[in-house]
Amino acid sequence: MSERPLPPSTATLPPASALARMRLRHLQCLLAVADTGSLRRAAERLSITQPAVTKTIHELEEILGVRLLTRGRRGTLPTPEAALFLRHAQASISALGEAVRSVSAGAVQRPLRVGALPTLAPSVMARVALAWRQAMADAAGEATQLQVVTGLNTTLLQALRAQELDLVIGRLADPDDMVGLSFELLYAEPLVLAARPGHPLLAAGRAPSAADVAAWPLVLPMPGTVIRHGVDSFFSARGVMPAAGLTETVSASLGRAMTLGSDALWFTPLSAAEADFEAGSLQRLPVDTGGTEEPVGLLLPTQQPPWPALQAMVEAVRAEAARRRALAATALRKP
Repeated sequence: MSERPLPPSTATLPPASALARMRLRHLQCLLAVADTGSLRRAAERLSITQPAVTKTIHELEEILGVRLLTRGRRGTLPTPEAALFLRHAQASISALGEAVRSVSAGAVQRPLRVGALPTLAPSVMARVALAWRQAMADAAGEATQLQVVTGLNTTLLQALRAQELDLVIGRLADPDDMVGLSFELLYAEPLVLAARPGHPLLAAGRAPSAADVAAWPLVLPMPGTVIRHGVDSFFSARGVMPAAGLTETVSASLGRAMTLGSDALWFTPLSAAEADFEAGSLQRLPVDTGGTEEPVGLLLPTQQPPWPALQAMVEAVRAEAARRRALAATALRKP
């Protein structure tokens, strides 16, 4: 953004005058730049030219009488004034989108779109989806299609802000990534170590040390994720560095397959390997990873108008979270 002075007269425009001049494209442009951190990427998302984005942002700055964007090392970022404005702008666009969908042909058949972290899909999301489907059947409402998308937390939140998802089961993010979103903490997910049955560390007759673990090939979360930070903290707190090969992935299916087919050890949130532990196809190593829990939460657009399928999903997510909290509390009480 070029730094040019704002016309002084626009800063004193009454709210009604500003609203009369504001258009939906102004809000869409600002939201796209805030989401992507780049004028170029915002232009690509909106299928317009970069000069058109710049011109539209300048128009909005003149309407509001404040600077909205600033350049920094992290890209083009919203100013504090823009961050406040965006909270309400996102809610307004979300509400308008729901209003349009509510009267569109076939609106009742719109699929419910849910995002979930890959580590949550095998256990948590599967149980939630089944409970939601049963609740919808019990309500005898219209059949609703469910779409579940997995991916990195940042990717899911971008899709949620862009109204490409209705709900995300994920993690709290940086304040810039949480504009227009609400976060409800559900439970803390413990980080565990999984190995194939018969792994030499299971037959050692003692709890493996961090050095024991570091001597084997490891399957780890991707760098920059919360769970990877937990793994790195586990080793650094014990003065140990992994000495064998590393495979980095957020794919639960890949982590599972590599652990089943080799002597690799898999650092993963419990839910990703829970079914395998119960079936005996994988074994949980008796290693204390305390302090490496992953907070899991429910993320929704702020002021999103409720609709039956979405409300039923929110209730199913909360019920599953309550079940997992109760199980964790029971496990802690066992001698």
